Amino acid sequence: MQKLKLHQILFLKTLLIIACALTGWYLYTAGYVYTALFLGISTILLLVELYTYINNAFGFYERTIDAILQNDFSADFTSHKKGNNYTFLFKLYNQFKVQQHQHLSQDMVYRSMLNNIETGILILEYSAEDWNIFLMNDYFSKHFKTPKVSKWSYLKQHAAALTTLIEEQNFKEVKTSLQIRVDNENTQTFILQTSNTKTLYGNYYVIMLDSIQKVVDRKEKEAWSNLMKVISHELLNSLTPIRSLSQNLQEMVAQDHLTDEDLEDMKQSVATMLQRSNHLQKFVESYRKLAMLPTPKREKTSLQELINSCINFMSPMLKEHQITLTNHIDFNHWLALDKLLMEQALINLLTNSMYSLAHLTNKEIRIEATQTNNRLYISIIDNGPGVPKEIEDKIFLPFFTTRKEGAGIGLTLSKNIIEAHGGYLVYQNKENTTHFVICLMD
Repeated sequence: MQKLKLHQILFLKTLLIIACALTGWYLYTAGYVYTALFLGISTILLLVELYTYINNAFGFYERTIDAILQNDFSADFTSHKKGNNYTFLFKLYNQFKVQQHQHLSQDMVYRSMLNNIETGILILEYSAEDWNIFLMNDYFSKHFKTPKVSKWSYLKQHAAALTTLIEEQNFKEVKTSLQIRVDNENTQTFILQTSNTKTLYGNYYVIMLDSIQKVVDRKEKEAWSNLMKVISHELLNSLTPIRSLSQNLQEMVAQDHLTDEDLEDMKQSVATMLQRSNHLQKFVESYRKLAMLPTPKREKTSLQELINSCINFMSPMLKEHQITLTNHIDFNHWLALDKLLMEQALINLLTNSMYSLAHLTNKEIRIEATQTNNRLYISIIDNGPGVPKEIEDKIFLPFFTTRKEGAGIGLTLSKNIIEAHGGYLVYQNKENTTHFVICLMD
């Protein structure tokens, strides 16, 4: 039999009290005093019981709703589940309980991830017209010798350089380098990057600090890993066929009699081995060229003289490939550099542009230069298709090439030469033109 719900019980209890009261009054007027007195006492007891029942019922509702509002889901309602008076209340309570456990689990996972990242992460939350610390990961706390405080004002006592810079920027988005002295040790340089995130319920400010040395170490590891992959690939490509052919030759030599066909196979095998050996020797020589780059012997050099020398050297090849090369530099400038090394870098870049125009009808290369803040920018620009997006980050890797006959060291060597002069080389794709930009300090 289905049990009655709360509102049905209250209705029946109220009807019973009214019935008792009316019956008692009727019996009292009819002269049945003692019976009427008994029903009157019963009515009073039923009223007390109804009050207690209502008080307990609504008290239970209040306690349950208060527990939900306080995110307290430790209560056990097993004894109350025998009836169905609180069915929907229990459903609501359990739904919030499951959601809280899910949020706690997600929060634990996110905090665990942030605490295992080797980058200082600090998240601020704007509350009551001030910033409070919403999260500080373990790396930030340990590396900067900072306790996990909850107030921005407390953090200022432990990381004055960081907090001062953030306040000077008025908590806006920042990307810069910052020098911080940690625990009276030597000053360290960090990359500081911040972002401001607004949600429906709050405003958050995320601060990330990365050690320059760690970034450099990571880049070096990536570079070495990529270099080892290329070297291993090249070595295996040459050594595997040489080993296979050597085994075949050994088997042939072990025979008692060699046929003309065997001799022909031996000649082809030796020729193939020689070809692969020559390729391997060229590869090693290219590696030596990269690894043993001489220190630049700087001397005063004219920019126009440097550019014209490269153009004169490239003219025969450009004419052969029907490429128009123009010098758009309309000023002269004196530089302290190794002319031979810098010519080699520029010629490598011009050669790279020349091959990128192979499939075009209208082939153009131009050289431009600008001066800004004691820096000279030299641009090699061509109207070629450019570098595909998926390999942009690989073009400066040693021995990486998209040409079958290419050695894959031209761009790497140019980059190394320019960096040896204290500058840098970058690739850009602008308005259907390819730019290789050299930056040199005056």
